[in-house]
Amino acid sequence: MGTSCSCDIVTIMKICIIGGGLTGLTAAYALSGRHDIDLLEKTSAPGGCLSSYQVRNYWIEKYYHHCFSGDQALLSLFDNLGLADKLEWRSGTTGYYAGGKIYPLTTPSEILRYPELGLADKARLALLTLKAKKMDTLPLDSVTAEDFILQHVGKRVYTSFFEPLLRSKFGERRSEVSAAWLISRIKIRSDRGISGERLGYLNGGFHLLVDALVSAISARGTHVLYNTPATTLVKNGDSWSVNGTKYDAVISTMPPGQLQQIGGPELPTIPYQGAACMTIGLDRDVTNNIYWLNMKDETPYGAVVSHTNFIPAERYGEHVLYLASYFSGSIQPGLDQVMMADFCRRFSIPKEAIHWHKLAIDPFAGPVYTTGFRQLIPSYGKAGLYMAGMFSTPNYPERSMEGSVQSGFGVAGVVDQGSEND
Repeated sequence: MGTSCSCDIVTIMKICIIGGGLTGLTAAYALSGRHDIDLLEKTSAPGGCLSSYQVRNYWIEKYYHHCFSGDQALLSLFDNLGLADKLEWRSGTTGYYAGGKIYPLTTPSEILRYPELGLADKARLALLTLKAKKMDTLPLDSVTAEDFILQHVGKRVYTSFFEPLLRSKFGERRSEVSAAWLISRIKIRSDRGISGERLGYLNGGFHLLVDALVSAISARGTHVLYNTPATTLVKNGDSWSVNGTKYDAVISTMPPGQLQQIGGPELPTIPYQGAACMTIGLDRDVTNNIYWLNMKDETPYGAVVSHTNFIPAERYGEHVLYLASYFSGSIQPGLDQVMMADFCRRFSIPKEAIHWHKLAIDPFAGPVYTTGFRQLIPSYGKAGLYMAGMFSTPNYPERSMEGSVQSGFGVAGVVDQGSEND
């Protein structure tokens, strides 16, 4: 299939990209203009986990997002799309909710006053944080985070500091998560100052990135097809068909297990978990100016992420925060009412203080980085069928926007190599 260009070296291919999240959009951006591309998005809007709500006169992400100073591929993409002037760097403060109280944990003095850990525990935690920056995560893939922390800093640090983090992120599967993920998370968040962690955000929201990618690929001829899930994948000799349409190459950003269900190859099972993220607009700050508040107490959400303690509330005309919850399998009935009731009771919020709330649910929000995960990662693929996404190498052992952008460019490069070899 396809016609050759005048130099007869690179073949123009008909390509299907399954999924309009950040990896799919980036792959389309890298390949558009040189190939005939259909991008299939199952929902009515692009972005995947980076999609946004339009509320009143502003946009806000459905799932909290920020970027990091080391995100070279993402920052380069901002520049190429003309968004570099929108990028701003701000401090993200942190804290813990324990025993019904909020404890800020941003500055050294705040950490020293935290009553859930003794001085020796805090010293061991600080030493681990310093050592983590230089640790090789490769041998940690086979060690659980729980065992690693218990061995290196002790039970009290685990139960009072790390276990709530693991519980909020991975729920019942927290004991299976590898130390590679935990150390990687510490590393990626090591750009800290006295006022907090240095984090990036686009002034106006990350919907600007999604919109810019869609505009760029559409201008180059990519067909973005909304409300179009991929339901069948069939191999036809040297080509593949998606939903009955024949393509020279297919790039899937679906979880490999989901791709297998519609006709894809059988691969080792990659464990995934879901996310239920409630976004709330309200008339006040409830976390004492803390951006990221981990919940040590048992709650139906693992963290309260106060967006307007990171980005000024004046831009929105109200305060905006997230209640973050992860799950395996299916969510409990009435989860939104349960989350809201607990939140209002725990933080003494009257009903009239809540302006609006929305619950976003994604049953495949991200992988669970269990021990041995590195061996499960599939290659980008070959012979016309390619895969990339949160399960790809750049997103191991911690997923991020940077990893998704790298995966998009990485799989596009493999596809281009295939076209050059035709």
